[in-house]
This record gives sequence, structure tokens and C-alpha cells, in this order.
Amino acid sequence: MKLTMRTFGVLFLGVMCALGFAQEKAETRRVEFTVVDKATGKTIPCRVHLKDAAGKSQRASKLPYWNDHFVCAGKVGLNLAPGKYTVEIERGPEYELHSDTFTLEAGGTKKLAVVLKRLIDMPKEGWWSGELHVHRPVEDIERLMQAEDLHIAPVITWWNKRNLWAKGKLPVRPLVGFDGNRFYHLMAGEDEREGGALLYFHLNKPLAINEATREYPSPLKFAEEARKHKGVWIDAEKPFWWDVPVWVAAGQVDSIGLANNHMCRDRMYESEAWGKPRVVERFPAPLGNGYWSQEIYYRLLNCGLRIPPSAGSASGVLPNPVGYNRVYVHLGKELTWEKWWEGLRAGRSFVTNGPMLRVKANGEFPGHVFTSAEGKELKVEIKAELTTREKVRFLEVIKDGEVESRVSIDDFAKTGSLGTLSFKSSGWFLVRVIADNAKTFRFASTAPYYVEVGDTKRRVSKSSAKFFLDWVKERALRVKLADADQRREVMKHHTAAQKFWEELLGRANAN
Repeated sequence: MKLTMRTFGVLFLGVMCALGFAQEKAETRRVEFTVVDKATGKTIPCRVHLKDAAGKSQRASKLPYWNDHFVCAGKVGLNLAPGKYTVEIERGPEYELHSDTFTLEAGGTKKLAVVLKRLIDMPKEGWWSGELHVHRPVEDIERLMQAEDLHIAPVITWWNKRNLWAKGKLPVRPLVGFDGNRFYHLMAGEDEREGGALLYFHLNKPLAINEATREYPSPLKFAEEARKHKGVWIDAEKPFWWDVPVWVAAGQVDSIGLANNHMCRDRMYESEAWGKPRVVERFPAPLGNGYWSQEIYYRLLNCGLRIPPSAGSASGVLPNPVGYNRVYVHLGKELTWEKWWEGLRAGRSFVTNGPMLRVKANGEFPGHVFTSAEGKELKVEIKAELTTREKVRFLEVIKDGEVESRVSIDDFAKTGSLGTLSFKSSGWFLVRVIADNAKTFRFASTAPYYVEVGDTKRRVSKSSAKFFLDWVKERALRVKLADADQRREVMKHHTAAQKFWEELLGRANAN
């Protein structure tokens, strides 16, 4: 094409118009948020979910961001394109959720003042929050904990072949305290392979797991190595991982993730990943995975095992905010790192991703062991307090793995009572509440209470012991290792687990 002056002029004008249009599209306007606590009038750290009309999440420059949210100290400004936006602002489950929409017009700065009302002050009641599965950058942890009003958070800095300390010095003091009552530990780790995931806490250096393959060596090799260090804590990250009955049989599980990362803020991960799959007809999606986790946990308790429930969100890997799944431990007015873990071991706790469920039975906190003489009926009166942002239809008392009673929220509101339980033989019970949420398993559950009647201290269910015996047999058939020596080394743990469950089945004293 011959380029004439006329053609050149038309092309030049077109280019300039296009550039002008692009510049106009790129124009932004300023929006500033100020978030204050209603009771104090002071700005408070919080989490912000900000989306445009198309549902795209917006970031705030230089502030910690993950998936669909960022956190701030209470004041934040962003440059956004004009248009409609939705915003949700939270500070953990002890505050109301602020939800709003606004339109950002062309020209000027829009200032939005947000007031968050505290629904309940759990530390004032002696309850202190923590979560055990955090994958976020170390440099962001303090801001994240403040924004979620979280008090305990071990940070996973080594995980399979990833090791934050591989090319640097280990921290001299891995335990860090700040704000007077918040603590995090820099040396938490995760061994996540074919049999599932174990979380490690309180170590001073990573375990040498970086050369491990999917099946070799057994996770129990590293668990045994970890136990050489005083005070180590091992968490079975989910109940449905294939190796859970093997780990339990070996006595290596200090807690188990009842509120786990398949439960997310606005969705469920509906499958069991590479864990033991549920029967979907019994536990349909989307909430079936949550009920499956609970059934497995109840079966462990039915075997006379006393393992406290734990909670983890896997923020940094899965979509959750830090502390979405959390465990509250009752300590009284003073929190220390050591006392929190002692309280968790004692089961003086409840797990939640929403409702605040505080229960006492005969005036005692969860984890208590009630005793009674043989032939004498033990009666336990259960009282509770519930604070929740979501609709709840009823509270349930679980006794020996079954729903013993269901109390409507209206009846509960009148008395705060969940009735009286009677025991003529040893067993256990707990209280749970499940919110009406069609997207995700939003719930709270106390740790178990235990009942010992006469000389039979623990109830061992024949059907539950057989459930795990069948499980370990099925798992053993799944082990695929071509090297004979490696296979022999791994299989000895599965053989030992089978023997454990066979012996337990032989000692069963209940159906």
C-alpha cells in the first residue's frame, strides 16, 4: 500500500485515539478504608476480601495477600478502576463480618469507615486460639496473626523437599512472642507423602525428609527420629489419611485434624484426595467429607484411644485465611506457649471454623475424666454457651459415636441446657454444632469427655476395632515398592499395626 499524507494522517489519528482510550481505561480512583473496633474506637488489624463487578479479587500494594484477600493494620488505600465493588472485612470468628457494596465514581477519593463489633472476647473467658497448619511467609506472620486475632501459630518452614533453612542459618530462638500474648514457632514441618501428612512441632531443626520418596522410608522412621527430641508434638493432619491407623498403632499421634483444610471458607474439597475414600452414598457432597472426618475420629475414640482434636487451615497452599480452622484451649487469664500445648494435650478445648461453643459438664471443661463405682449410674448435666454469626438449627450430644440427643436452638436459648447423660458403663461424649451452610462444613466440636466406670476404664468397640483392622489390611495391599529391602523395611510397620488392631479387637468389651 502506498502511504500518502492522507493515509498517514488517518493512521496517526487512529493510533492516538487508541492510546487515549487505553489511557482512559487505565485511569484509577483512590479508595481508602478505615476499620475500627466499635468498643474502643481504635483502628484494628483485619482481613479484607475486595472484589470488582466481575468477581476479581483486588490486591493492596505491599500488604500480605493470599488467594482472595489481604490483611492490613486497620487503614489501607488502593487505586482502583471506577466501577462497582463488594467488600467483606473480618477479624477472625470473634468479630462480626462486615459486608458491603460500593461504587467508585470517576474523580476524587472515596473514604469508607468500617466499624467491627466484637461478638465475644474469648481470652476474657480464658479461651485462647491457635491453629496448626500455616504455610505463609515468615515475614508476614505477625501481621497475619494480628489481623485474625490469633494467639498460637507454628509456621511450617520445611515440607518434603522444601526447606527454608537449607541455605541459611537456623534461628537461635525459633519461638517468637509479641503483643504480650501471641506466639509463633519457626520450625514446624510437614511430611506429606503416600500415606498422608504428619505435622511436626517444637523441634529445633528440620528432619532430613528431603530425600524421601512417596513410600520410602516409612513416615514412622522420621516420627521415631523426632521422638528423640524432648517435647516434640506430632499431629495427624487429617483423619482419613491412609496411614492414620498405622501411626496411631505406633503411638505416634498427639492430636488429629478434625477441623482440617478440606473445609474452606467458601467451599469444600469434596474428595479425600489420596486418603481413604468415603462411601459417597452415606456421606454425599458437599458436606460428606466433614462427616467422614468426624466418623473416623469417633471410631478412634470408640477404641479407647484418647487423642485430642486439632485444627489447621493450610493457608498458603489452600484458599483459607490463617486461622480459619482453629482450636481454642482453656487456660484462664494467662497464656504461655507451653501451657497452651499442655491444655491441648489435656483436651481442654474445642475446634471450630465459625461457632464459638463453650461447654461444661457437671461444671467441668472438655477433657475431664468422670469416674464412678461399678454398678452405680453416673449422671452428667451438660450446659453450654453458643455465639455464632450463622444460622444454627440444633446442638448435638454425641455419646460413644452416636447422636444421643439433639436440642433445637430455640429450646437451647431458653435454658442453655443440653440435658443430662447417664452412664452405667465406661465411654465418652462430646458436643457439636453444625451451621446451616450449603457450601462448606462450618461447625464446632468440643474435645471429648471421658467416663470410667468400675475397673473397666475404657470402652473398646468391636466394630470400630475391626474397622481399623480392615483398613490397615487394605492399606498394606496398596504399598508399591520394587526394592525388596525397602519393601521389607516399610512393611514391618504395617504388620505391627495389624497386630495392634487384632489384639485390640480381642480385648473389645462393647459392640
